[in-house]
Amino acid sequence: MKTNRRDFFKKVGVGTLAATVPFASHASTNPTDSNQAPQDQFLQIGDDIAIAETSFGKIRGYILNGVYTFLGVPYGADTSGKNRFMAPKKPEPWTDVKPTLWWGNTAPQIMDNRYANVHYSFADHWNYDDVSEDCLKLNVWTPAIANGKKRPVMVWLHGGGFTNGNGIEQDGYHGENFSKKGDVVFVSINHRLGPIGFTDLSGVGGEKYKDSGNVGMLDIIASLQWVRDNIANFGGDPNNVTIMGQSGGGAKVTCSMAMPASKGLVHKGVALSGSMLTANDQDYSRTLGKYVMEAAGLTPDSLDKLHEMPWREYLDVANKALDRMRKEFPQPGFRGGFGPVADGIHIPKGEFFSETSTHAEEMPLMVCTTFHEWNPTRTNAELEKIDFDGVVEQIKGRFGDQSQAIVDAYRKDFPNESPADIWAMILSNRQGAIRTANAKSQQDAPVYLAWFGWEPNLYDGRMKAFHCIDICFWFDNTDRMYTHTGGGSRPRALSEKMSSSLLAFMRTGNPNEGSLPSWPVYNSDQGATMVLNDNCEVKNKPDQNGLAALPS
Repeated sequence: MKTNRRDFFKKVGVGTLAATVPFASHASTNPTDSNQAPQDQFLQIGDDIAIAETSFGKIRGYILNGVYTFLGVPYGADTSGKNRFMAPKKPEPWTDVKPTLWWGNTAPQIMDNRYANVHYSFADHWNYDDVSEDCLKLNVWTPAIANGKKRPVMVWLHGGGFTNGNGIEQDGYHGENFSKKGDVVFVSINHRLGPIGFTDLSGVGGEKYKDSGNVGMLDIIASLQWVRDNIANFGGDPNNVTIMGQSGGGAKVTCSMAMPASKGLVHKGVALSGSMLTANDQDYSRTLGKYVMEAAGLTPDSLDKLHEMPWREYLDVANKALDRMRKEFPQPGFRGGFGPVADGIHIPKGEFFSETSTHAEEMPLMVCTTFHEWNPTRTNAELEKIDFDGVVEQIKGRFGDQSQAIVDAYRKDFPNESPADIWAMILSNRQGAIRTANAKSQQDAPVYLAWFGWEPNLYDGRMKAFHCIDICFWFDNTDRMYTHTGGGSRPRALSEKMSSSLLAFMRTGNPNEGSLPSWPVYNSDQGATMVLNDNCEVKNKPDQNGLAALPS
């Protein structure tokens, strides 16, 4: 299945150079010697350019703006057919030099109406290409290859819950600027998602399907094993790997850190706007797997026929089973559904960062959320007119009789905020982030907590500090992701501070390098929080009244 492809040069970022290098001058420059590139040529590609070794064969990428770029590098075999629901297998070795010039396939997911809302499509301008089960691919950006230098490594885990997304779905994920600025290696990955990645058939299929509920997370482990075995060839240090993700990707970060198999593969974590402390109960996941079998009209003896079903048809069958599950066994919030399973083997039972995952003791963690993750007024100007009584009414469906007390508590913490802002902050509360920080702070390695409050001057100020906006700041991509930031010097100034702190964290496990105010280690008593805005400052428990008023 294909969606509209973007112009190649827009994809690789040439458009973002227009502010500093006139495009017309490049277009009109011709070298006198066909083998000699002009000094201002910023793309190099050819038969003998950007060739790197991997465990499975040589690959060829290109050099853009001085950064070696490899896209769609296989780290696992095709997961279709007999490999569906199975732990990832290594790709078959190749003998020729494999061109790795374009993004790998997006994992199977429902793409219908992905671009239906013009406002969200404009703001997020998602990047999606071919969708298939041959999706175990990764992308690498590095300043140099095989030069003996050991650079810190960033592995990006994309958002979209455990159901949607890909490694380059928005331009904020692009690794070129961050790699170049920090002299680091940036890796982003695709992996199995949704029912393809997390249907637990172990209860009806037995030993053959013992891994089926967690193959999406096992793909992440396989990508990290690829990094361990290959990243030195790309100038990276396999002993200094930071995993980072946002939303569902943040949950993947904390889950990966807790997995026994991550020992030695992961050294630091960064969870943005999402985390998890427990995986799905296996009784729940096995019941859902049984419902999938029944929705497909199969029995344990005929279960293997699920391998033959086209992936789009399988997603429909699985989602029909999920509808039944939600009616019969409703779960609060974002819990349940097709996601990681606490099988006690790949993913521990109980709370992460407790005695279930002591190997994570030495992994520092950064946690960040945004002020207005779920801002209801973003695309509806009329909602900005709401008053505080209206906010109470709006949240009653979620908080019932506690609604008035919650609004009053948030107004106490933020007396100058508008009703619309208070509404957004309540819906976007930091309860999950605080729980994660508190749990991890019981281990030896430090935790650092941040809260992003910067708001762009777009959509008449209604976008606020929304879900996803901070990603491009961490990766020095505020000009590239101009539909989130507006571009220019104002967001760039904050991005300089945030990306520098992230780079320091990758190198040492401590984000303090001088650009931001002194950033204390988090503990539950002080609750030190780095508030990220045009003027950054550390505040202790800035929303303590609001959090205390929320139901636990």
